[in-house]
Amino acid sequence: MSITMYEIAVPSFTKHLEALDAILDKAAAYAEAKKIDPETLLTARLYPDMYTFRKQVQSACDFAKLSVARLAGLTPPVHDDSEKSFDDLKGRIAETLAVLAEAKPGVMEAAADREIAIKAGPRELKFTGREYLLHFALPNFYFHCATAYGILRHNGLDIGKRDFMRRMPPA
Repeated sequence: MSITMYEIAVPSFTKHLEALDAILDKAAAYAEAKKIDPETLLTARLYPDMYTFRKQVQSACDFAKLSVARLAGLTPPVHDDSEKSFDDLKGRIAETLAVLAEAKPGVMEAAADREIAIKAGPRELKFTGREYLLHFALPNFYFHCATAYGILRHNGLDIGKRDFMRRMPPA
């Protein structure tokens, strides 16, 4: 039995976005308890040339919604990256989860061998749907989720691997 494009993408994106959503709750509570201006955490980064925490969450959402939309023939919401608070980021995650919920397995599977072309800066990258998902979308998504986690952990939030890996509910 083979695994489908849908099974690879949607449950994995959903699981980690839900984990990120829960981490946002912990970050908001941490900021309040420690009397830290939330903007301090939202604009924190691991290194000066890296994205802020806020941008890491936005990027994780973008990779999830855009990849599933491309593969499932959906129109994702357009975000202007204007989120200012933890609640705003939670709203973005919720909108992204709504896109994932619209995806149909059959449509995604049909995209496995279809060409996907995307702009990356001045370049156009071309993949099959399968290559795009496995070698571009998923690695980028996990990078941004892990970096968002790392930024908060670096700033003292008491989270661990269980928070990042959050168990999936039984099927």
